[in-house]
Amino acid sequence: MKKRKIPLRKSVVSGEMIPKKEMLRITRSKEGTVAIDPSGKLPGRGAYIAIEPEEAQLAWDKRILDRVLETKLSDEFYQELLDYVTHQKARRELFANE
Repeated sequence: MKKRKIPLRKSVVSGEMIPKKEMLRITRSKEGTVAIDPSGKLPGRGAYIAIEPEEAQLAWDKRILDRVLETKLSDEFYQELLDYVTHQKARRELFANE
């Protein structure tokens, strides 16, 4: 049986190629609104980060998403992103142990 190709995406924080399922997409629409896109299907410019709290924190510290998405993001958005990534990482570890 033919082995299926796993789609990879590049993290804007680490520059690593990681399987798409292990990444989180952040989008900027044409109107300029930035949103977390868990489905990966929202229209607009997308940037991927790994679902790792350290990577989300580094993106916040260096304002990487501001640069990549060419917009000014608030600290509230970065806090929401960090909380979301931390929650998703905890869920994955919980379900991996079952």
